[in-house]
Amino acid sequence: MTKILPAHWIKPLFLLFTLLNSTLAFAADPFQALGDLSDGMGGGADEILEPDQAFQLSTRSENGQFIATWKIADGHYLYRDKTKITPTDGSNFKTGAVNKDQGELKHDEFFGEIYVYHHQAQASLPITSAKDGVKNASFKVKYQGCSEISGICYPPITKTVTLDISPFGSAVAATTGNQTMTNEPVSEQDQIAASLSSGSAILTILSFFGFGLLLAFTPCIFPMIPILSSIIVGQGKEITTGKAFTLSLVYVLAMAVTYTAAGVFAGLFGENIQAAFQNPWILGSFAGVFVLLSLSMFGFYDLQMPNFIQSRLTEVSNKQQGGSLTGVAIMGFLSALIVGPCVAAPLAGALIYIGQTGDAVLGGTALFALSMGMGAPLVAIGTSAGKLLPRAGAWMDAVKAVFGVMMLGVAIWMLERILPESITLMLWAILLIASSIYMGALEGLKAESTGWTKFWKGMGLVLFIYGILLMIGSAAGSKDMMQPLKGLAATSSHGTAQAEHLNFKNIKGIAGLNKALDAAKAENKTVMLDFYADWCVSCKEMEKFTFSDPGVQDALKNTVLLQADVTPNDELDKELYKHFGIIGPPAIIFYDTDGNEKRNYRVVGYVPAEKFSVHVKQALK
Repeated sequence: MTKILPAHWIKPLFLLFTLLNSTLAFAADPFQALGDLSDGMGGGADEILEPDQAFQLSTRSENGQFIATWKIADGHYLYRDKTKITPTDGSNFKTGAVNKDQGELKHDEFFGEIYVYHHQAQASLPITSAKDGVKNASFKVKYQGCSEISGICYPPITKTVTLDISPFGSAVAATTGNQTMTNEPVSEQDQIAASLSSGSAILTILSFFGFGLLLAFTPCIFPMIPILSSIIVGQGKEITTGKAFTLSLVYVLAMAVTYTAAGVFAGLFGENIQAAFQNPWILGSFAGVFVLLSLSMFGFYDLQMPNFIQSRLTEVSNKQQGGSLTGVAIMGFLSALIVGPCVAAPLAGALIYIGQTGDAVLGGTALFALSMGMGAPLVAIGTSAGKLLPRAGAWMDAVKAVFGVMMLGVAIWMLERILPESITLMLWAILLIASSIYMGALEGLKAESTGWTKFWKGMGLVLFIYGILLMIGSAAGSKDMMQPLKGLAATSSHGTAQAEHLNFKNIKGIAGLNKALDAAKAENKTVMLDFYADWCVSCKEMEKFTFSDPGVQDALKNTVLLQADVTPNDELDKELYKHFGIIGPPAIIFYDTDGNEKRNYRVVGYVPAEKFSVHVKQALK
């Protein structure tokens, strides 16, 4: 069993153990025992090294960072989560989050599956700002390791290191008043990770709850609104405000717990569970469930289905619509895994913190607060739906039909991740045309028609015309639902218009990335690497609204554009994730002309075109 001993006891106890062992063995073989004793005292192969010999630490200051490097003796290893760098108390400078090598996965008898370092390791702490005149800066470096040869763990080691950081001040700082602030920014996700390390627990939880509120109506989360609303509407006239609140809360709690567990797992082990659920079979099956639920709201089961099919579908429908709290919880669980897999800066910051510190409690609490923030509007909408819904009559049937259409829309939205854009455009066209007919767009007006009847007929005609335009656009090869005839315009212009999207070169795995970086370095060009996946909604937002912007294209005209398509989420994709310490798309990495990453300019999540254009110019200047 591995033991942890005080450092000054290690070698004396080893020699005592060797002496006793040799004495007991002397009677059996005196010559062999003397040889063993000589080996133990003379520094044989199994000699226990002093801590500074086992883990040789060297430090330096470079490009605004404090960098610690360890040379680890053979047969020894360092714990990744116990490797920390912090400024000493009272420091007159500020730092970001620690960046550490990923390490290797090892089974430890005390800590279970954990990442460790063999042979060598490196960690860096970015200095984000410093007061004017700061030259020498003190840091505390903490680490702990073990010997695989003797089975002994060294005690935790803390060293205080003082370095001259004045090159940092002169190279990348600008003096303002009595403070010196860096021109080099800190990425949003690193700022959030740093705030987890230094902020109070209550403030952190409130901040992440606020982040969640901001994320609630993004494209990755917005589809949960019709899902939950349809569950509430599916209760029909039996729903009450109290029951609607209970169903909404159970749905959100199940979503939050799942989101938190998936996030903690990703932070500790670097595996994105949500990405594993973005395959055609799972997405297709989940979309099929929504189609079944929508058909039940239209009353198809009662009117057209044979009894044996009707009873089976009704049973499935009732379970999933939330006839029981378990059914609602299952839907919340599935929604968290399948509907919202995109990565945003607050999520990335929490995962960086968990991965670097191993503190799953604070990191998980922050993720739970983030999830509850995202779910708060859902609870409000679901509860209000239970209060505002009509109790019976034709109005209730009309409301159920509207939510049936919304469920079909969610099904198409999910299929967009796995189907060609022209086909999904055609599906949207069919949905709009069918809905317009349901609204009476092609029926004549009666003399006794009310104002509301005329209004809905007019809206139906609008949907019908727009559905026809989408159908024409789909046939012409258009990919944009908001501009369905753009394909026809592009064809008539014979390709003279400016390119709609950036021209990326696809790379696969670390080997492909290194090869592309070497080629760009030979050409003395900067590099932008984009992580993309078909199932990533925010990635498609970047493609449609940001990368198509002329200002962004102009800012990147002299830059090599690389793209890692991680749609398959295979081993090479996961290896690339771990190389950068990210868990999935969207993420954008920048490199200078020497092939060095400009980490502080990393981008996670969707960024509007104007803001991204400014960011690119700063990153690549």
